[in-house]
Amino acid sequence: MEVVVLSSGSKGNSTFIKTESTKILIDLGVTKSYIEEKLKEIEEEPKEINGILITHTHVDHIQGLKVFLKKYNTKLYVTEKIKSLLAEHGIEADYVICDKNFSIGDIDIDIIKTSHDAPGSVGFIIKSKDKSLVYITDTGYINERYFNKLKNHNLYIMESNHNIEMLIEGKYPDHLKRRIWSDKGHLSNEAAGEYLSMFIGDNTKMIVLAHISDDNNTYDQAYAEVLSILKKKSKKVPKIIVAKQKQRTEIIEIW
Repeated sequence: MEVVVLSSGSKGNSTFIKTESTKILIDLGVTKSYIEEKLKEIEEEPKEINGILITHTHVDHIQGLKVFLKKYNTKLYVTEKIKSLLAEHGIEADYVICDKNFSIGDIDIDIIKTSHDAPGSVGFIIKSKDKSLVYITDTGYINERYFNKLKNHNLYIMESNHNIEMLIEGKYPDHLKRRIWSDKGHLSNEAAGEYLSMFIGDNTKMIVLAHISDDNNTYDQAYAEVLSILKKKSKKVPKIIVAKQKQRTEIIEIW
């Protein structure tokens, strides 16, 4: 399995995943031209994408979806709730409704309900053969009922949105600060570190910290804070990287 986070942050999110026979995107919150450009950089063709998953319908996750679908007519794998919300945005697609676990080619997808101020928001556990990754962004907390199934995967793409002190002392109005810090907001660096310390295991090869706030965090702060918590919990992972806005990550191989 290969994974590339094409862009991550409040201005747009999208992630590419490839197995031996299947290619998918998670979210399309950047422009069609940006996706085409970044896929070309890794020698992939947009027309070969087998399906698109959508975590929720905030603009930074669906901005380029309508135009991309108009050109490529890629199948859209979404819950019934997300389909109804996308319809309100005028997005027409070849929909496949997936309210339970489902598969696209040789990729098996387990839906995780997240807690965000977007109706029906979800994350995913993605498996192919004996390899797996967890994809969770845009959530105020992670429900304990998912803890066991979230443990010991090869790769975690996990939100590490804000530093709590930077958020409190920052320029945002109080109502927006409360929204971000609420249980329907975003995970702080501290929360991300605590969750990851519970989830990672011997099979974990890499963590990608995602959806970093432009105003209430820095890439270095997110990395340092999460790493510090993992060290305090005596948890080790071979590699941690930070996904950036309008920059793709390296090709992450989890064969």
